[in-house]
Amino acid sequence: MDLIIAKKLLVAVGLGLLVGFQREWTDKHVAGIRTFALITLLGTLLGLNADGGGEWPIAAGLVVVGAVIIVGGIMKFQEAEDDDEPGLTTQVAALVMYAVGVAVALDRMALGIIVGGGTAVLLHWKRPLHAFVDRLGETDVRAIIELSLIALVVLPLLPNESLGPYGVLNPFEIWMMVVLIVGISLVGYVAYRLLGTAGGTIVGGVLGGLISSTATTVSYSRRARRFPGASAMAALVIMIASTIVFARVFVEVAVVSPEIVTTVMPPLAAMMALMIILAAVLYGASQADADPIPVEDDPSQLPAAIVFGMLYAGVLFAVAAARQHLGDQALYAVAALSGLTDMDAITLSTAQMIKKGRLEVATGWRMILIGAMSNLVFKGAVVAVLGNRALFVRIVLAFSVALVGGAAILAFWPLQ
Repeated sequence: MDLIIAKKLLVAVGLGLLVGFQREWTDKHVAGIRTFALITLLGTLLGLNADGGGEWPIAAGLVVVGAVIIVGGIMKFQEAEDDDEPGLTTQVAALVMYAVGVAVALDRMALGIIVGGGTAVLLHWKRPLHAFVDRLGETDVRAIIELSLIALVVLPLLPNESLGPYGVLNPFEIWMMVVLIVGISLVGYVAYRLLGTAGGTIVGGVLGGLISSTATTVSYSRRARRFPGASAMAALVIMIASTIVFARVFVEVAVVSPEIVTTVMPPLAAMMALMIILAAVLYGASQADADPIPVEDDPSQLPAAIVFGMLYAGVLFAVAAARQHLGDQALYAVAALSGLTDMDAITLSTAQMIKKGRLEVATGWRMILIGAMSNLVFKGAVVAVLGNRALFVRIVLAFSVALVGGAAILAFWPLQ
């Protein structure tokens, strides 16, 4: 037997045994460990034979497997007690594993392994998934539907091209910011529901920093305005998100220009260390004097997200206008303007210029740091407009210390 064919058969049997083991472990089932292994193996065998005889063997096998599980489902339904509620999970899983076997046969090994392993995990998560759904209310479902609408229906319909006088107004990217804000709001909401106050705060801040610290600031500023007692927690989330931004900067520089990491990173790492200290101080304050952030009446915060999307577009337009009129003679001013709403653009463009020798390393990291400081100023303004006084005081104090530290780094860090 060909070694490649033998490998495919072994993988198919292994995946079938894995899913069948999970089904066998449950109380009642139509198919168990042996049946699932055989179904997956059947899919692989018919897939191997499909090369010479077209696709009809695969289709015929699917019909046979479907008929078998239908008969088994009928028998299970007839044997079920009055209080039992026989479902279709096992039957559908059997069809999926048949398809996995076919994928393995057709040299889609990675796809088969991912789907087979994912099926086993999904089946095993029955209780936590059902428990989560049981805790959802009408408001939660509406928020999920809103996110699905704006992300899966509206977003793909928008043109992904730059428009406007300066060619920077991309409808797709602007609406993506709206999607991010709604998504962050829902992620934070789910985190608080599942992990509690402390865990939800940390997760919300970390995810917010990885995705968009500015969007996170918008979301949690509005929450603090509605629930003043949660201002300390909101300040902590915003600070964590603002700190994680530097980790994202490190990754972007390492990907674009790994040879400059050792020279560009030290001053930025010093700034990040200061931000970590400030986040730790806010964490201590949130434990001593704070109420948890209550559940929102509207977890998606869609209207606020749309307003911020419009603001984001306005800032992009202003930055483009400044670049055109200031040119390359005012790099630091451009960096400050670019960092107002987003750090990615200034980080990636600066790393590219340093890599190509168009910019000195010392000038480059200073541009990135100025962009980060400008971003802190912008987020402070967001808090002032959207948040409450208690949140604003905490953020102003923390960001002021960070800005002073950043200014000291700019002034006294050795030239490289």
